[in-house]
Amino acid sequence: MSHSEQPQIVLASASPRRRELLCQIGVEFRVVAADIEEIPLQHEKPTDFVLRMAREKALAVMRAEGNELPVLGSDTAVILDGRILGKPADRRQAREMLGGLSGRTHQVFSAVVVAESAEKIHQALNISKVTFAALDPEWIESYIDTGDPMDKAGAYGVQGKAAEKISRIEGSFYGVMGLPLYETAQLLQRAQVLF
Repeated sequence: MSHSEQPQIVLASASPRRRELLCQIGVEFRVVAADIEEIPLQHEKPTDFVLRMAREKALAVMRAEGNELPVLGSDTAVILDGRILGKPADRRQAREMLGGLSGRTHQVFSAVVVAESAEKIHQALNISKVTFAALDPEWIESYIDTGDPMDKAGAYGVQGKAAEKISRIEGSFYGVMGLPLYETAQLLQRAQVLF
């Protein structure tokens, strides 16, 4: 595929990781971050929550931008014991989340939505399992000191320093990073962005 400067889609996310991953599969895009409240509804299942967030991000940007390009929205949530771990608000929360993940396996739900219009929406959900080795308190503190946990669901980034403590990933590394590329490429093919 040739790299023209013409964007093929709008990415409804400010995440540098999602930008990097889209570049990896050769998609031209422009970024318009979606400004929506990311709060689970009462009794909302984690799968429904991530799909709804991805859809709402895509549609919010589509409403703001008009409809000339498909919009890609994505959402990633870390699930431990059926609970959604969002981005930590402070050090204490980051410490609690990492302590909870220590020595255990959790799930990462990554939803992708490509909206061609308000009516024509393609969506996919990737579920991966991530296992952490035991994390000692000193390591947790030094990791929080890097600042890496603060803007990430579950207080860690799979592509940063946390990688040294991840003993196993079952599923999509890219899904854990924030954009499952296989599913994303499939949706972009359906929307005739990729061929």
